[in-house]
Amino acid sequence: MPSTLDLFRLDGKTAFVSGASRGLGRVMALALADAGANVAISGRTAASLSATVDELEARGVKAWGIEGDMATPEGAEATCRAVLATAGTPDVIINNVGNRSLNVPIEDQTTDSWRELFDFNLTSTFVATRDLGKAMIAGGRGGRIINIASMSGLIINRGIGGRHYEAAKAAVLHFTRATASDWAPHGINVNSISPGLMMTEANQRWERDHPEVIERLSAGIPLGRPGRPEEIGPLALYLASPASSYVTGANFVVDGGYTVW
Repeated sequence: MPSTLDLFRLDGKTAFVSGASRGLGRVMALALADAGANVAISGRTAASLSATVDELEARGVKAWGIEGDMATPEGAEATCRAVLATAGTPDVIINNVGNRSLNVPIEDQTTDSWRELFDFNLTSTFVATRDLGKAMIAGGRGGRIINIASMSGLIINRGIGGRHYEAAKAAVLHFTRATASDWAPHGINVNSISPGLMMTEANQRWERDHPEVIERLSAGIPLGRPGRPEEIGPLALYLASPASSYVTGANFVVDGGYTVW
């Protein structure tokens, strides 16, 4: 019987993390590499992709940087084709692409922006799950899929607009449960992580542009502070590893207690 710590090892496994050249995606990719996984990452910026690939390879694993824009269905499909051609069928998929990029009231949001942001936050997850998960099923080895949702899929954030984000992330949560049910017979565990306010580069920009939003959110966190990106890595590793073999269809909230009030 393996030791408890051995259950967190990913030696010989291949993972794909979307949107991982920076932010939460980068942290999760590094956590998987620390456990021995070879890691393919996608991103839109060649320079940051290259820097993160260097960090991954410094951990003694293989790493691939795939430049692609998963914000559109076509871009997501092209990125998945490149992942399969470059790294092969992944054993672990982390669907990390997404963000709240507009602060706009419902009455002022255009239909085009609604559709674009749903593609960014929801369709990107669907496409990668479908295209890479299909290969995972065909391989017959089982696997792990981790969808990055948000506490915004569980609550409505006060003082900020852009309800496309709450709606899309709520859909990610239910898509996670549905896929977990459908693919359990294939040995594929599907779970989600719902981060709260994590001070990624994107939220640092929000703090510069809309400091009142970050102040209001921070004031509602029982632990008294925003999260650090590196605080999500160990959870992603748990869900990617044999340690979580009996966990599927679950959502893990990492928000400093924000949603308990």
